[in-house]
Amino acid sequence: MAQVTLKGHTFSVPTITNSFSRRAQFFANKITESLGLLDIVSDAVEVEFDVIGFKKAPASVEWYMDGHFLFYKYDQCTKCVDNLAVISKMIELEVNQVVHGQKSRMDFLREFMADEDHEKQKKEARVLLGLAENESDMAVIDKKYKDLAKAAHPDMPGGDAEKFKALNKAHKLLRKELL
Repeated sequence: MAQVTLKGHTFSVPTITNSFSRRAQFFANKITESLGLLDIVSDAVEVEFDVIGFKKAPASVEWYMDGHFLFYKYDQCTKCVDNLAVISKMIELEVNQVVHGQKSRMDFLREFMADEDHEKQKKEARVLLGLAENESDMAVIDKKYKDLAKAAHPDMPGGDAEKFKALNKAHKLLRKELL
């Protein structure tokens, strides 16, 4: 097992040799479960990884906590499932520090807070969906999204696959923000 030192924690990364996809899903679930200890609902957590766990690919997790967008990515291992294992352990260790009073929620937030680019993305999402700059009513956001997505759907006459993807991404971003 390789040793990894991140954010002041040193731990072993397991060498995964089989059942890659199943184990990747296990680590993704474990990340969501760990964040749940901080009262973060599972719908506010998105773990991104390649479903073919043995491929060389990064893994990442993003979530909202106390109105802030948080993010962590790891890509130094040779397999995606191993990258996911590192993220899972890192999140577990950091959450345990908050739960046991060794770290404040604010310090936790600072550790994983995303950059200013995320705020720009949220503004662009609202513009793309034709929403007011401060719109936070999910019913309004969902209605606008559904109307625009229906018109842009690739199966519709005059549909645009790229615009449809952009609308989906914008809706997903705002939905996670407002959960």
